[in-house]
Amino acid sequence: LSPDAPAIYLSPRGQPFTQSRAAEFAAGPGLTLLCGRFEGVDERVIEARGLIEVSLGDFVLSGGELAAFPIIDACLRLIPGVLGAAASLSEESFSAGLLEYPQYTRPREWEGRTIPDALLSGNHAGIANWRRAESARLTAERRPDLISAQATSTEPGSAQGAHDKQRRRSSKADEPTTVPPVAPQRDGGH
Repeated sequence: LSPDAPAIYLSPRGQPFTQSRAAEFAAGPGLTLLCGRFEGVDERVIEARGLIEVSLGDFVLSGGELAAFPIIDACLRLIPGVLGAAASLSEESFSAGLLEYPQYTRPREWEGRTIPDALLSGNHAGIANWRRAESARLTAERRPDLISAQATSTEPGSAQGAHDKQRRRSSKADEPTTVPPVAPQRDGGH
């Protein structure tokens, strides 16, 4: 154990574990993870050892061992050489304070749902713009809590811009909501 490595106590009362915290830990000299059971660890130990309390979320597990695994994985994958393509880390969810854009694979059409035209265009700048806009839109819709000071721009591709657009859209009560039709799945006559 490195005396310089932070000692982390996994506790539901700790600070939330985030991607930025994972990057901080991954860049450091290592970690010591202390996993409590049932009622946890004696408060005197937490105080005497200066343990940093970290939580995975607003729920309780039977032991800290279960919480240790995602922390270990989130940190390890940020260490250079662990993943094959380090550049891919910059486009993942939370890397820029936004959720990651939707992923599409082949075939071009699946059950009546098609890949967005922007992704099929071959225009790399257009694809990048679509990805930024989708990341901002998804973040505004699903995780508005992530829209922070670092993403307060009102540009169309920003999280705040997408949040504002979503608010304007939802305030128009007289606008009908449309859902794209889903083609029925056929079993091929079997």
